[in-house]
Amino acid sequence: MTKRNKQILEGSRAIALVVNNIAPAVVSAYPITPQTHIVEDLAQFKADGQASYEYVRAESEFAAASIVLGASATGVRTYSATSSQGLLLMSEVIFNIAGLRLPIVMTCANRSISAPINIWNDHSDVMSIRDAGWIQLFAADHQEAVNQHILAYKLAEQLRLPVMVNVDGFILTHSYAPVIIPDAGLIKKYLPDYSPEKGAYLDPEQPVTMGAFFTPTHYMEARSDLHEDLLESLALIKKEYQALNKILAIKSDQSSRIDNGLVEYCGPKDPETILVSLGSIAGTIREAIKDMEKIGLLKIKVYRPFPRLELAEILAKAKNVAVIEKAVSLGQSGPLYSDISSLGLKTEGQIKNYIVGLGGRDVTVDMIKSIIKDAPENNAYLKFIGKI
Repeated sequence: MTKRNKQILEGSRAIALVVNNIAPAVVSAYPITPQTHIVEDLAQFKADGQASYEYVRAESEFAAASIVLGASATGVRTYSATSSQGLLLMSEVIFNIAGLRLPIVMTCANRSISAPINIWNDHSDVMSIRDAGWIQLFAADHQEAVNQHILAYKLAEQLRLPVMVNVDGFILTHSYAPVIIPDAGLIKKYLPDYSPEKGAYLDPEQPVTMGAFFTPTHYMEARSDLHEDLLESLALIKKEYQALNKILAIKSDQSSRIDNGLVEYCGPKDPETILVSLGSIAGTIREAIKDMEKIGLLKIKVYRPFPRLELAEILAKAKNVAVIEKAVSLGQSGPLYSDISSLGLKTEGQIKNYIVGLGGRDVTVDMIKSIIKDAPENNAYLKFIGKI
């Protein structure tokens, strides 16, 4: 992970390269904007003899998800990617993957959902399945996206839980930036070949039942077990994040007071206002607050399971909290705001919700500064920022 390894790459290309180096056994996906470049590159690697995985063409996103479900159930490493309507079409299978405890990793190139038709970025797609039982990671830039895919496989295979890496469509998938792609040898030092335990996958020599019919006598226990295992995964995520950083020789950002793999906080010890965000919008916020001594940025890297304790500890120090998000739970508020509100914070000011960037609407530095100015004022808890 030295400077000489840096390349200027499109985000989708970087993700495809690291997935190839991780070496899944089966890749299946259906192209949908803005995810398409990822799976095009993976298909090209296979066609050019540069990949060892089986690339299975699917006739739909539902089929692609079903293919990796079936492959994972036989005990092999798998990968898929999707976006927007494709994720919605997969939703039945997404819930089944989690319920079957299959360690599938999937990239979601976040995009708005219809109607009206729109192909640009927001987080409406992933928020529709946030309660499906997947670990959900959010990347803020190209390098974080690359590193999170390596982390995702380690978590999935240790915990027997599926992991979704969220990257903002076009903003990350189609932009070019300096990025380091760890080679296969370095990755293997952290992520060994996948070798699941006997009885954890379908094997004619040792038959098991997966996806059994559960009556009311047992169904609640199964869902409770999945919930508890997700919550318990928070500790392992922190541990594996530090282990990955050590292998990749990643130095901590000096501007970050806290960076534990679940959340990252940059700002003063006793902030007047903390801005909370998911994904690439953190870059715009950083630029907006770089000369502001009393404003902090709290970037959430793991959205599910929700890191309640870490968030509450940081946010309790702020006079005001502004939750800035690219999704809205129609008729209620932003979904992230609802989660933050559930923490029961005792702040001097208020927790405000600002909806930005829906359908790819630009989020500017000036918009962030207007939110900072508005947050301490006593007015509506929810605002759409940037409407014409």
